[in-house]
Amino acid sequence: MKKSMEIPDCQYPSGPVLVQPSGPTPKHRLYLSNLDDQKFLRFSIKYLYVFREAVPIDRLRSALSDILVHYFPLAGRLTRVVSGGGSEEGLESEEKLEVDCNGEGAIMAEGFVDISANEFCSRPPNRSWRKLLYRVPDASTFLGVPPLVIQVTHLTCGGMILCTAINHCLCDGIGTSQFLHAWAQATANPLSDPQVMPFHDRTMLKPRKPPQNNFPHPEYGVDLIGNNSSSSLSLNQFLLSQPLTPISLTFSSSHILHLKKQCTPSIKCTSFEILAVHVWRAWAKSLELPSTLQIKLLFSANVREKIKPNLPQGFYGNGFVLGCAETPVNQLLASNPYYGIRLIQLAKQSLHDGYVRSVIDLLEEKGSIPDMSASLVISAWSRLGLEELDFGSGKPLHMGPLTSEIYCVFAPVVGDLGAINVVISVPEGVAERFKHYCIKGFEEREEKSEIEGVNNGERYCEIVF
Repeated sequence: MKKSMEIPDCQYPSGPVLVQPSGPTPKHRLYLSNLDDQKFLRFSIKYLYVFREAVPIDRLRSALSDILVHYFPLAGRLTRVVSGGGSEEGLESEEKLEVDCNGEGAIMAEGFVDISANEFCSRPPNRSWRKLLYRVPDASTFLGVPPLVIQVTHLTCGGMILCTAINHCLCDGIGTSQFLHAWAQATANPLSDPQVMPFHDRTMLKPRKPPQNNFPHPEYGVDLIGNNSSSSLSLNQFLLSQPLTPISLTFSSSHILHLKKQCTPSIKCTSFEILAVHVWRAWAKSLELPSTLQIKLLFSANVREKIKPNLPQGFYGNGFVLGCAETPVNQLLASNPYYGIRLIQLAKQSLHDGYVRSVIDLLEEKGSIPDMSASLVISAWSRLGLEELDFGSGKPLHMGPLTSEIYCVFAPVVGDLGAINVVISVPEGVAERFKHYCIKGFEEREEKSEIEGVNNGERYCEIVF
């Protein structure tokens, strides 16, 4: 009989604590740029780490308290912008957010779960992992959740699982990695200062006056090519109509090299570009989309060095915009991967300073949200150094997302710099087709192992081949 994929419930020996900065911090309102407070970023980035050996909770708390002196906005609270020209009866904006840097503190919870690190790592991602992140009671709104929530869960083997939820309005992937490494360094070496000091100010990303929307922005559904609104709506309804199945697929460096060799003519490309095209094609095939439907691949692109002047070292806010490759389904599927790679590369080339400024101005005028109606969204975590985190007891056995229901995540593989773990959720009715198209062409080259489980009517799959 197969073991259940669901992990046991967490036991909490005591309630969570508020970890406040260990020293005085500025008390003011921090401006959030239009790239920061986009509506589609109003959630927390949730990371999950598994460590062979636990770090004493007191050391983690003390180091966090020290590092929050430097990253004091993470100890504050998100709030709506108050406007009113200095009047005591100022009005709250329904749209714009800022951070009240009040030093209230981050939440840290401590738990225990009856499972070992090896047992946990042998199970594929599933929704029971949510038990490993403390749920803030009475937080009925996005603003009710502190910017930083942490749970340390002790395992039967003496290891620990560390889950962090960092508000995306304050940090992007580069920023979260910078903060986590600073915390890890402070834990392992309490007397050391952060290797990179955080840069808090985001005013260099303010919109122009007047705003200048100088470019088409297909990532936000502005100036779309063609008219596929009804088909896109049908696809969106289909994607929302079925339970989602989380799938994890690990591509080794040899797999990625094999994919690159399929390009005709040969093209110089990154691992992200070839794997993104491969997953995009498998996604479109598995959904059996209408051949003329215009579909999009949206991906986060770092613009710290695209902006003029460049964003300062240590900037940990949102310094990315969405790149957008788009094409009719039939052209993507009928063409060699070379075609999709060129679409991604051309999209990257368009992300210059003027384009980024146009995005900021567009958000100022319209508060647009990304066009998700017929889009696959990929967030790349595989080159951020997230898997190198060391709190003094060694690097993690596993690093990845806590959940993958919103985006496809390209996560790092611990111990294999060239490998990428693709974590994605698809409607359960297409899961088998999606897996088939992802691994098609590899079966004769290597053996593959497949783990499947059933939990509360949902199927969870992990493939390593």
